[in-house]
Amino acid sequence: MSTTDIREAVIEADEKLPIIRITRDFNATPAQLIKAHTDPDLYARWVGPDDISTEIDYWDARTGGSWRFLNKRGGESYAFHGSFHEVGDSRIVQTFTWEGMPEGVSLDTLTFEDLGDGRTRLHAQSLVESFEARDGWLASGMEVGVNDGYAKLDGLLSDGAL
Repeated sequence: MSTTDIREAVIEADEKLPIIRITRDFNATPAQLIKAHTDPDLYARWVGPDDISTEIDYWDARTGGSWRFLNKRGGESYAFHGSFHEVGDSRIVQTFTWEGMPEGVSLDTLTFEDLGDGRTRLHAQSLVESFEARDGWLASGMEVGVNDGYAKLDGLLSDGAL
């Protein structure tokens, strides 16, 4: 991928609800992106900032299933877990919790819009419990992890891993 092809996600805060919306286009089909989000081995290869590694603890990507993974950086480890509420052909609904703040559960909805010609627009929405929590997420530097991760996903797609 040349530097002119680099795309950043659009990250927006809803003015009326404690929601963060992320939109990003990919040179991939919806099925490829669903697989990237539900196959634990693939997910671990692309999710998060460049300076972390991801280890899957358990992963049951089906409606009613659950998941847990650890991000590792140096000697530190950060654990996340959640439940898959819906896994379909064009949508995933799941919860997401950082175990360092277990009261901060988000409800995440990902939809995969087929743009044709092998291109898909990912729409992600995270609903959190308060505007303060939403603003904390936005101030945390989450855009680095989002954009680094999606760039790694672009690489997996262009390498034919999906």
